[in-house]
Order: sequence, then structure tokens, then C-alpha cells
Amino acid sequence: MGRLFAVEVVYRGIFQKTLSKRITRAIVLAAHKEGKPGISFGRYGDSPERNGIPAKAFAIVATDDITLEEGMAKYEPKEVDVSICVDDTLCKGVESWAWYGLQPINRLTKPNGTLIVTSREEPEALVAMCHRKETPYKLAIVKAIPSYSGLWVFKDDHTDVRILGALSKILPELFSLNSVQQVILEDSNNPLKATSAARSYERVTTVTVPPNQGNPEVPYQFVLPKWHEMRDGISIPAIAQGHQMEDPITHKTGGFQPARNPTFKKFTTRTMRPVVNFDTCIKCELCWLQCPDSCFDVTPEGLYDANMAACCGCGVCEAVCPVANCVTMVSEIAFDDNASQWEMWRKDKEGYGKWLQGKIEHRSERSHGFRYRGQYQEQVPEMLGIAEKA
Repeated sequence: MGRLFAVEVVYRGIFQKTLSKRITRAIVLAAHKEGKPGISFGRYGDSPERNGIPAKAFAIVATDDITLEEGMAKYEPKEVDVSICVDDTLCKGVESWAWYGLQPINRLTKPNGTLIVTSREEPEALVAMCHRKETPYKLAIVKAIPSYSGLWVFKDDHTDVRILGALSKILPELFSLNSVQQVILEDSNNPLKATSAARSYERVTTVTVPPNQGNPEVPYQFVLPKWHEMRDGISIPAIAQGHQMEDPITHKTGGFQPARNPTFKKFTTRTMRPVVNFDTCIKCELCWLQCPDSCFDVTPEGLYDANMAACCGCGVCEAVCPVANCVTMVSEIAFDDNASQWEMWRKDKEGYGKWLQGKIEHRSERSHGFRYRGQYQEQVPEMLGIAEKA
């Protein structure tokens, strides 16, 4: 039996579908240049693939046809040599909404395998978000703004070729830099993209993450009933009606907090989350009315608290709010929990004000979803500059 190589790409559904497809396709073609057969395919947990929901694509390569056939007999690999994460906010964990629970980003990464992340963050910040693993693994960062290539179009900022260049350095047994550059030139006829791959190859480094580093929390999980435990007929248990909220200071009850499905999590969908300035809220109800996922809880005094376990980060609340900076979308990396902002505000309004200012002071532009025609074209020169310099 020969050697089998497995690479996974974890991406945001729809937004990064084309990007992930290009990466896995190029992996197979580059390996083929060196006589290794392979196959690439997508795998996502719910159908149809949805906006922002974590999904995966795989590239399986072998040193011979028989070994490849053996690898293809599995629904998906049980472990991979390299995990590629094309959105650093996914380092917090992956929930595909397919009844798996939260999966650590490094769950399939082999012992001493490598996790490649596109990010502008430093290793320490990403390691803190990744769940701890029982065995050591390596972390490599391709310095880049997460690229949202779209379903039908490819917004080319060299993310794919820079990842491929880094991969040829990290796993040279899979393919060489020369092989992947040949594929890039045949596919794009763009020497600058081949140069970007070479620069990524030269500059990528890895850090070893030992088992005692990372997020120590146990990811939430649940057990589905066995077939013999299910009830007769087709039925879905109803969700409870909900309850009033309680003020943490006065203990007064009021407002309304709807009950939510405990196994239907949406927060891993978001790359940004809303931060609410309760002092400037005019209680217009627009965020509550327009939120497509009904994630706002009504507080006893009639304010609106975004429930962070239910929020998918779409940004509609920011868009409809009539008060400047009352609702502000902030990068998900800036947070380490899903705690209630309203409760934090009620307990310490002055402290919350400083916390709020710190979150929005250096916020980046919304990470996906361009708000006016031509906005992407304005960002292309900056993206290509990053690709050339980094």
C-alpha cells in the first residue's frame, strides 16, 4: 500500500465556495504533475449549502491508484495531513447545522499535522480560539484578509495561490512549488500569481501548538435518539413558548425572551457580531422586527439585547438602526464568549461604555457583503498590494 495524503479546506458556505473549489482542484492537479492521482470534492452538512454556514472541501491524493481507491471508499477522511481554514473566525469551531454539534477546527488534523489559516492575526490570538487537542499540531498563518470569493464569481486577491505556495512548503511530499506554479500559469496565465505563490512559500513558518495550549472548553455536543427510541410517525417536538427576562440588578421581570432550539446553533455562521449602545437606543423596535433569526430579546425596560447564541451576524440590525453607532458590527475575533451585552451594561454602565468604545474604535469594514456598487473594485488594489508585499 502506498502513501495517502488528505487535505481539508474549511470555508464559509456560498461566500467561499469558489475559493475552496479552486484550492482543492489545484492541489490535485499539482500532485498529478508529479505522477500522483487524486480527487477533490465538497462536503457540507446541510442541503442546500447556505450563506456563511461552515462547510468543507477535500483533496485526496495518493502515490498510486489502488491507495487512492481505498481512500475514496470513505465518506470523508477521519484525519487529514493539513487543515486549511480560509476564515480565521472559524478557528472558534465549526457547526454545520447537520446535527454534529460544535467541531474544533483542528479536529481532523493529524498529530503533528498542520493547520493553515488565512489571517492578519498573530499565532497567539488564533491558538487561543482553537480548541485544545490531545496531540500537538502545527499552526501556519498566511497573512491575508479573509477572501469571500462568492458562488458564481471569483474575486481574485491571490488567496488561493498563496495558500498553495505555503502548502508546497509545509507538505513537500504532496507536491513541489514548481509543480503548483505550473498549474497556476496554465490556469491563469498570470506570472504575478506564480510569484505570489513563491513568496508565500519563502515566508511561511509554523509554530508547534502543544496539547496544553488553546481553548480548554469542551465543545457543545448532543446525542441523537436511536431508531428504536424514536416515536411512531413523523413529529417534531415543539419549542417552549419562552419567558420574561429578569433584570440582574432590580430583579424586576418583563419583556420577553423566546425559547430557542438547544441543538440549533447559529453563532458559528458569523464573522462579525452586533455591539449595542443601550444608552443611545431609542427603542424603535426595528432591529427586533427586521432580524431574520429573531435573535433579539426584549428586556424589562424595552431595550433589545442581541442573543449571541442565536445571532448569525448578518448585519441587518446595523443597517436598519436609525441612530448612528447604536448598533455596530464588529469582527468576531474581538470576542471570546456569547455573554449578554445588556446584562453587562446593567451591572456596570460606565465599564460597558469603555468596553463598547474599545470594540468599535478600530473596527474593520464589514467582512462580507459589499454595500454599494463598485466597493469591491475599490478594495482590489489594497488586496493585491497585500499579496505582493506579504
